Amino acid sequence: MSPRMPSADLHHRTVEGPAGRLHLVEQGSGPLVLLVHGFPESWYSWRHQLPALAAAGYRAVAIDVRGYGRSSRPEATHAYRMLDLAQDNVAVVRALGAESAVIVGHDWGANIAATSALLHPEVFSAVGLLSVPYAPPGGPRPTEVFAQMGGGQEFYVSYFQEPGRAEAEMEPDVRGWLAGFYAALSADTMPGPGEPDPHFVDRDGGRLRDRFPSGRLPAWLSEEDLDTYAGEFERTGMTGALNRYRAMDRDWEDLAQYAGAPVEQPSLFVGGALDASTTWMADAIDAYPATLPGLVSSRILDGCGHWIQQERPDEVNRLLTDWLGSL
Repeated sequence: MSPRMPSADLHHRTVEGPAGRLHLVEQGSGPLVLLVHGFPESWYSWRHQLPALAAAGYRAVAIDVRGYGRSSRPEATHAYRMLDLAQDNVAVVRALGAESAVIVGHDWGANIAATSALLHPEVFSAVGLLSVPYAPPGGPRPTEVFAQMGGGQEFYVSYFQEPGRAEAEMEPDVRGWLAGFYAALSADTMPGPGEPDPHFVDRDGGRLRDRFPSGRLPAWLSEEDLDTYAGEFERTGMTGALNRYRAMDRDWEDLAQYAGAPVEQPSLFVGGALDASTTWMADAIDAYPATLPGLVSSRILDGCGHWIQQERPDEVNRLLTDWLGSL
């Protein structure tokens, strides 16, 4: 695993975005690489990539997405739609004095990165996607799709979409909830075959954490790492992070004109073989010749779960730097 980088090598700053401040952490100099995290994380999920990209000759910048960490947290749910998050990324690039950047995202960050590249090709020259494949806008309304999943169980996205409901589960014990959620989607601690799927909730009062493993942290997550994540969410609450799920129907409306649109820029996809995002969206990966015509490399890492750049930092760093070097 990559060594922890000295804090002196990291430069924290805030810049102005459309909805207020955007916090970022940067390391290195050279062409700009913008790193966008997912749920429920922060800039810290890129702690292994920042020094590796800097050493390879890049200016690596990891942001706190709107609603997270030290970035602003607008109250309105519609303020978390993709159009606004993509504009935040443009604002970061401009505030850093750059004309363009490569954008790389994980989990929700992969969707945000792909949308940023789709809407602003003049700013984002290439896009890297970790864990969540690209699927073009379009199709049925998201809430209708998720409501039909799981049969007698409720899909976690639907569970997250009702304001206040998931917060009532998470916020009384943020650290314990995060530990269970991270473990549930990690290769070395996820539930085995035949055990209840942690992506679903029992109806009639069930909780996600009822299905989380307990007793040990995944190998990639130290007690100090967990303290860092938990400290941020204990301070901010979970609503800003959850509002991304609550804006999905608004995205469906906003991006209707882009239905079926490919991302043309040079691209990279890296997924985990044990990640439900990879298996559930296998058709999206199969469609890459049409949806990612600029795809340079697509890799599935055996024995890897969802938190890919933290579970397998050295391998991901090598894939990222090889891809960046090919652009």
